[in-house]
Amino acid sequence: MRIFRTLGVLVAGAGLAGGLVAAAPAASAHTTATGHRSLAALLTADGNRFDRNGRDYDVVTEAVLAVLAAKPSSPVGVLADGSVPLTAFLPDDRAFRLLVKDLTGRWVVRESAVFAAVAGLGIDTVETVLLYHVVPGATITKRQALRADGARLTTAQGGTITVRVPFRRYPLVVLRDADRDDANPVVRRFDLNRGNVQIAHGITRVLRPVDL
Repeated sequence: MRIFRTLGVLVAGAGLAGGLVAAAPAASAHTTATGHRSLAALLTADGNRFDRNGRDYDVVTEAVLAVLAAKPSSPVGVLADGSVPLTAFLPDDRAFRLLVKDLTGRWVVRESAVFAAVAGLGIDTVETVLLYHVVPGATITKRQALRADGARLTTAQGGTITVRVPFRRYPLVVLRDADRDDANPVVRRFDLNRGNVQIAHGITRVLRPVDL
């Protein structure tokens, strides 16, 4: 529980860095994508329900909706504007289970309970964590990500994440966040919403904007 409280206090205290910030030069990848389907449309296309599939994105979808319901002018709203280029790294539902396990010491199975634990951090903290998963101004495809070893990406939260591609001949992308003591997320699914200027990649853990 100490870690749970620490994350809430530290992240909420960090603020939002004045809203959306410019992407790092390494993230300014060119793209031929022209579609304007938003990531919000992609996330809610499955009916927006909790289920037993740990590999989809119900918890992060509910987190986005909760932030926008509480704070309609939140920078998170950029995910609903398909004309704005960005890349998002989406933790799957199992990734949020792992986060809750780290924060509480308990393995929570039901997705609704996982979301409740995440929401318990407070809406400002949830907002900040979500923004740490968004790289504005760049549509970074799988092909570009695999060529970006060492790139530092500036997120909408203001912090940075580092791209690591440890094996030249194997399509593995690892993201290093601000927490140096925990396992780093790995990209499990690439190019969600492909063809649009808003693109996403599914990851195995929640990126942490502070070192716990």
